[in-house]
Amino acid sequence: MKIRGIVAALALALASGSAFAFHCPADMKKIDEALAKNPKLSSAQAADVKKYRAEGESLHKAGKHQESVDTLAKAMKILNIK
Repeated sequence: MKIRGIVAALALALASGSAFAFHCPADMKKIDEALAKNPKLSSAQAADVKKYRAEGESLHKAGKHQESVDTLAKAMKILNIK
């Protein structure tokens, strides 16, 4: 019985890790869609959004999903994406 519990816990841990992996692309898509609508941003804000978007994608590709989500959240905050 203990082995089944350990296997179940491991499966849940792996599933939650992949959930973060799929969260990053959703955030990137939201940012891209918001940018396509030409939001009214200062040049500094636009540069920051593009920087955070690129950093977020790089972190995602490197497997650093929580850092990616956190970085993409900065861009989303500037764009006022909920």
